[in-house]
Amino acid sequence: MKKYIILSVFVMLAAQSCNDEFLDRFPETDISKENFFNSQQDLETYIFSLYDFPSFDIYVGDHSTDNAATTGSTEIKNMMIGNPSPSTITGGWDWGQLRNVNFFLENFSKAKVDEATLNHYEGLGRFFRAKFYMDKVKRYSDVPWYDKTLATDDPDLMKGRDPREFVVDRIFEDYAFAREHVMPDSRPGAVGKFVVLAYMARHALYEGTFRKYHDELGLQGTADTYLQLARDVARQIMDEGGFALYSTGSPTQDYGALFTSTDLTSNPEVILGRFFENDLLNSGWWAYLFGNYEVNPSRDLLQAYLMTDGTPYTNQSGYETKLFVEEFENRDPRLSQTYAYPGWELLNTSTYAQGGGIYIQQLAKNFSGYHQIKAFVNNPDATVQASTDFPIVRYAEVLLIYAEALAELGELTQQALDESINLIRARAGMPPLDLNPTPDPLLAERFPNVSGAQATVLLEIRRERRVELALEGFRFDDLMRWKAGKLIEKEPEGIYFPGTGKYDMTGDGVEDIYLIPNSESIPADEDRETNSLGVKLIYYRVGPQGSDASAYLSNGTSGTLVTDPERGTFVEDKFYYRPIPQQEVLLNPNLTQIFDW
Repeated sequence: MKKYIILSVFVMLAAQSCNDEFLDRFPETDISKENFFNSQQDLETYIFSLYDFPSFDIYVGDHSTDNAATTGSTEIKNMMIGNPSPSTITGGWDWGQLRNVNFFLENFSKAKVDEATLNHYEGLGRFFRAKFYMDKVKRYSDVPWYDKTLATDDPDLMKGRDPREFVVDRIFEDYAFAREHVMPDSRPGAVGKFVVLAYMARHALYEGTFRKYHDELGLQGTADTYLQLARDVARQIMDEGGFALYSTGSPTQDYGALFTSTDLTSNPEVILGRFFENDLLNSGWWAYLFGNYEVNPSRDLLQAYLMTDGTPYTNQSGYETKLFVEEFENRDPRLSQTYAYPGWELLNTSTYAQGGGIYIQQLAKNFSGYHQIKAFVNNPDATVQASTDFPIVRYAEVLLIYAEALAELGELTQQALDESINLIRARAGMPPLDLNPTPDPLLAERFPNVSGAQATVLLEIRRERRVELALEGFRFDDLMRWKAGKLIEKEPEGIYFPGTGKYDMTGDGVEDIYLIPNSESIPADEDRETNSLGVKLIYYRVGPQGSDASAYLSNGTSGTLVTDPERGTFVEDKFYYRPIPQQEVLLNPNLTQIFDW
């Protein structure tokens, strides 16, 4: 049986019983500072209660970006097509976790343990505070900084925002202490030194690039401080952590296996994971990520994957009109470990009405036609699904951070590429990246604010990051920090069809589906045509968006499948931030709005 940290058993802690509303009075509980915080076990129990890491829901986190479309409601989607205001954007202003952390930091030193152990637990508490505040800065920029618990009569309850630079300085003071004092922890699922370092590097890269590209902040002159920190911390993990990319020497399988494993406890790539076991701690794995419910991957992401010779897919003549089967020919093997490819066999049919067997793309209104198999557990056994582990932080991300920080600083060397990006490419069976690659005009067009001597290789590192971390929830933050929100305006397109007719979707040269115009009716089952294998074709009525068709095509009866017909407008610089909810401003008028909110 796997051994892991079970987080849910600590729900009786005082910290967990408080209300998340910022100004609410926190109730009395059975556990108090007078009868707790006396031993190392007390400290560990409390720290476990602060664990707030994501799980399988992160795999649909790229929706409403250029990576994936969604038929569901999302905050950015509603903002871009609506008339957002502080009265309508009300989420995010929750502070319960911060109170829990500060309560710990005010009381942990009572424990009868040695100084090094006290420093270790203080470092863990400060790690969780830094992590909490970085999420707030990403959302609001300027936020009030609190390093203490607040009573209901504390005058600081009515303080205004602190400047971003002040808050971020405090965040990285917390990270610096944690970096120095948190000890390594080899227990699967536990936060130790290298988890702290991974988040520190991630957030330093975010802040450094955000400051560099967001001139509205006026902080460009301090960007390199955080880029250098990201570089150094990532390098420390590389030198001291003993991590390695998971590889068995099978480029067509190793990448995908990371996301469907029932035992990642000894995987050398997993810096932090969540570990599950059926009937003990169920994974909560979500079958709908397959892409025929709400979220579905885009053609734009598919086109980002290189050819097997390392050249851009979009360099090919006529790439815009390639058919589904052609799109997967001679491509980066990670593509067919992320997207359901021609000839893929579906075994887990829980969300697929057409049943199992060789997969035939299911088309539907407002869906791309592409389906996600990254993290899709293609096993009908519920025990396997419930026991599938989740990699929260992977070593591959650290290597990507290292390379990007160096390129942003103009310090990237071929050796550094070979120690980072090219290890990732080698695992995938892809050619190495050269320090001076041939420029990709499409990438340059999409990121016109990237300049400097290493701009071309930096753009390729961004591509590598997009591909390696695809559909893991990183893309939105990446577009925000690069000041590339305008890319979200473009509708994510689906599979291309040049017109009505019969199409092979499995790659065997035999037609599987039959597109007819929506002016016609799908014939009765006994009247449907069969293919050369004697199998009845699957019929779809296609037409323009809003019609009574089975699926929408951009030109009515030809073009790409339509997902979001109107993405709306991404308002710069406003939409890189969120307003403080109006009800909070009414309670505390010192919380003024910024960035035109």
